[in-house]
Amino acid sequence: MDLAPDILRTFTAAAQTQNFTQAAQKVNLTQSAVSHQIRKLERNLGRTLFERVPHGVKLTRHGESLLKYANQLLRLHNEALASFSESSMQGRIRLGATEEYAALYLPGILKRFGEKYPLVQVDIFCDRSKELLKMMDQGKMDLCLRNSQAIESKAEFLRKEPLIWVGPKDANPEGGAPLPIAVFNKGCIHRQWAIEALDKNDIDYRIAYSSPSISGILAAVRSGLAVAPIGASTFISDLRIIPQKTLPALPSAMICLYQSKCHEDGIQNSLVKHIIDEFCNIPVYGQDGQNCQIP
Repeated sequence: MDLAPDILRTFTAAAQTQNFTQAAQKVNLTQSAVSHQIRKLERNLGRTLFERVPHGVKLTRHGESLLKYANQLLRLHNEALASFSESSMQGRIRLGATEEYAALYLPGILKRFGEKYPLVQVDIFCDRSKELLKMMDQGKMDLCLRNSQAIESKAEFLRKEPLIWVGPKDANPEGGAPLPIAVFNKGCIHRQWAIEALDKNDIDYRIAYSSPSISGILAAVRSGLAVAPIGASTFISDLRIIPQKTLPALPSAMICLYQSKCHEDGIQNSLVKHIIDEFCNIPVYGQDGQNCQIP
């Protein structure tokens, strides 16, 4: 039995696109060749990897399990190839990230990546998660670091990011009615989840401030006139975490890394590894905003 890189690339392309015709375009094969490779892989493993559904396919339980290993094997393969010609490698990578993740995580990632690949140009795009995914679908980015409501097979899951309520240290805006909140502009899942939680618990509220950036949200909270839902890792010491007994618990976002297509770009795969390594070393937070292990 052989899990050759070419076969694994075809498999991951099919898993990401959920369509053999689109997968064929990504790996430069015919649709029949993709179908043949998938059938051969299923035969060799003795497991059904895809379930046929209207307009495409979806992964079975065995397919989801294989996808985790396939991604790891392809990363190691590409990393090994890249290791022989790293510092002289040139190219351009288009990386998208939400503003808060760009500010929190990218400085360390880009520093280490730049030291290893000094000739590579990295173009960074910051926007809301929904807009970033739209840019990915339009082929305008190679990598995308964004929030997702659930773990998707086409993305690399990095960590859970609990959403917490925060307020100013020197004021108590949550004591007012209606509750003044500062939220991102429409289209942000943080805003959506916060409003849904307040509605579900019959808490009267008003949107006192809205902003497309985390800086704007934090400025509104620091003013003492609003509370806000933010990612736990965004929390800073000059704010105050509002306990769940005061305001309702909020869901956790899934931080995921998306790649636009399957290819053998050693530089891009190295950046993927740098991003994954960075997130492996970040403390895990609970719903109270404190470091803890989330099951």
